[in-house]
Amino acid sequence: MSGNFFSSTLSKAIEWARAGSLWYVSVGSGCCGDEVMETVGCRYDLERFGCVPQVNPEQADLLIVSGITSYKAAPHLRALYDAMLSPKYVLAVGACASCGGAFSPESSYSVVAGVDKIIPVDVYVPGCPPRPEAIMNGLITLQEKIRGYQRTQTEA
Repeated sequence: MSGNFFSSTLSKAIEWARAGSLWYVSVGSGCCGDEVMETVGCRYDLERFGCVPQVNPEQADLLIVSGITSYKAAPHLRALYDAMLSPKYVLAVGACASCGGAFSPESSYSVVAGVDKIIPVDVYVPGCPPRPEAIMNGLITLQEKIRGYQRTQTEA
């Protein structure tokens, strides 16, 4: 065998394909849900990153949680997460999904203080509500995490 020889591990190829084709189910309430829906529109076009919305959680590998989660809805969110096939990832969008936001347990008895109390979260997107650019940045961060990349820190 002469010439150029290309070798790659199968796991790297699978990680590349998995990161480039994230099918998602979105659970949204309030203003953060509107921002997630805006990223699907023609201006931001989340599908160019390989994200395709799904209705059935058994076909999705990404769960986008935006907005508040009440204690009453928590078992349903957990059941939705459990219905997804492995590997599965979670993107928590906004302050309400991350820590309860303005409806935190200090001011409301019925709101869970972050989705990470119910399901494991891979990437948090900050903001109240976060801009579509921030949601797309969270998605790119998740794709880098799946591929095994790490962003380098630069000093200013």
